[in-house]
Amino acid sequence: MFSNCSRQISSQLKRFNSTLVIAEHNNESLLPITQNAITAAKKLGGDISVLVAGTKCGPASEALSKAEGLSKVLIAESEAFKGFTAESLTPLVLNAQKQFNYTHIIAGASAFGKALLPRIAAKLDVSPVSDVVGIKSPDTFIRSIYAGNAIQTLTAKDPIKVLTVRGTNFEPAPLEGGSVATDSLSVDGCTNDLTVFISQELSKSDRPELTGAKVVVSGGRGLKSGENFKLLYDLADKLNAAVGASRAAVDAGYVPNDLQVGQTGKIVAPDLYIAVGISGAIQHLAGMKDSKTIVAINKDPEAPIFQVADYGLVADLFKVVPELTQKL
Repeated sequence: MFSNCSRQISSQLKRFNSTLVIAEHNNESLLPITQNAITAAKKLGGDISVLVAGTKCGPASEALSKAEGLSKVLIAESEAFKGFTAESLTPLVLNAQKQFNYTHIIAGASAFGKALLPRIAAKLDVSPVSDVVGIKSPDTFIRSIYAGNAIQTLTAKDPIKVLTVRGTNFEPAPLEGGSVATDSLSVDGCTNDLTVFISQELSKSDRPELTGAKVVVSGGRGLKSGENFKLLYDLADKLNAAVGASRAAVDAGYVPNDLQVGQTGKIVAPDLYIAVGISGAIQHLAGMKDSKTIVAINKDPEAPIFQVADYGLVADLFKVVPELTQKL
């Protein structure tokens, strides 16, 4: 009897919910983590609006207008959002919150979301809930803490819930089957001189993007130099894989930090993750342990990476990686 009442109350609460998902895009296309955030929003119930802000919102808003289960796509196009700085986007989100009175504000747990949502939460005087990996109810969330070594279930008491969600824990929402209305949002008050975007230099690669790749080949300090990462590049090209690295390899200057996988890098969950010369520090495991199949190659049989690996090969990477590449 009590469980039935609880379910009825929960379903009634969901009907009163309204969620704002902050889209992440690059002015050319919608980034996949937005689709994961939409799936998380659907678990909360109620109306879902998506905010697209930038200097060129057309491609992203057009893709979102075809998504199923959305009530509205809000568009804010202005040069004020050049560089997607948190200082310019925060007033925009606050204006939307004031106008529509959302119960939840969600973004992906990416560098973009982690920079923006804490500022929004501070302005709303609420506590943000970060790295959400599961949603039990509109006010109860599951999140990863202590570098993924513990899972916390918490109930948020604030009237407005501000969440960042891990994309790897929510399936991407399909961008088809729907017809969503679009609406313009005022950009008044979004221009500021707190931060000025100058420029950015993005590394270009023909390989898949790291966070969305189905196969990832990562290297660690065991490769001994940046030149030796060519072994992984050759293997990755045979597998149509993205290349990642441990923090130790990045700190040693072997590869740029945009390849870093881990708690302070990128979170990945590919179908296949191949760890080469990586010992398996806690902060690295936090970024890849949700991979469906993990293969580890390391000459140290006591390396912690073998504790999470599905398949382990204790061998000299400089011998087995070229051999593996040759056989593929």
